[in-house]
Amino acid sequence: MKFDAIVVGGSFAGLSAAMQLVRARKHVLMVDAGRPRNRFAATSHGFLGQDNRRPADIRADALAQLARYPTFTLWQDEALNAERHIGGFRLELARHERAESAVLVLALGVEDTLPAIPGLAERWGRSVLHCPYCHGFEIGGGPIGILASSPLAAHQGGLLPDWGKTTMFVEPGVTFDEENIAMLTARGVTMENERIVELLGEGQGLQGVRLADGRMIEVHALFAQSRVAIASPLAEQLGLALEEGPQGFHIKADMGRTSVPGVFAAGDAASPMHNATLASAAGVMAGISAHRALIEAALWD
Repeated sequence: MKFDAIVVGGSFAGLSAAMQLVRARKHVLMVDAGRPRNRFAATSHGFLGQDNRRPADIRADALAQLARYPTFTLWQDEALNAERHIGGFRLELARHERAESAVLVLALGVEDTLPAIPGLAERWGRSVLHCPYCHGFEIGGGPIGILASSPLAAHQGGLLPDWGKTTMFVEPGVTFDEENIAMLTARGVTMENERIVELLGEGQGLQGVRLADGRMIEVHALFAQSRVAIASPLAEQLGLALEEGPQGFHIKADMGRTSVPGVFAAGDAASPMHNATLASAAGVMAGISAHRALIEAALWD
């Protein structure tokens, strides 16, 4: 089937891009595999108008709004392969027939690789966190830990004392420069060089951590730095230029435009900064840029 635009990814960035395009009366196919990065979080915070709502509920409302536009089509499917095609792009899918479009918007999201500590992965998005602005307030001023598995932890260490008494657990081999050490000291961060070997607490809650020397330290939340990877092979298949950020590679995008004409990108897979509001805003820009590309293509036909 042929569409004006295909949006791959149905979380905040993809939904926002699709909204701009259907409101421009373009025929849009959204392909969504149903594995958003935020599926591990109970609620979303700091997203204006959506604070303290389940991410799944926000997405459901957005899809219901998009479904009111007659030019919107949703396929719950996985995009396996993307390639250039005459007049645009062709997508191979796991379950549906192949689809073609003049422009392609990639809101692919990322996958997190977490430190291998017992109990950590099970609590990801609940009591093991990555963004203080997204989850810090809910800690309620209790004791906070930072698992410093990279120098990026210094950034978290500078912020988190505003949310609670903070202890930084420094993994072997991780060092900080004198400026960051002075900043962490000034912020009252306690530095702990003994390794965390286990997270303690019932279910997905967290009451403390056990260290390699047997000590237990009370923390009610643990902030960690994951490594991220783009959650789809499409960017590589299309030969998009990438940039390296502090957590991994992301698609190089400017106002949503990538290095390949006709391909646009938004969301966590196209930015080193990961936040629901930023993803939605980037989706708006990618959708607008894709619409402009469709106009330009029509003018030159």
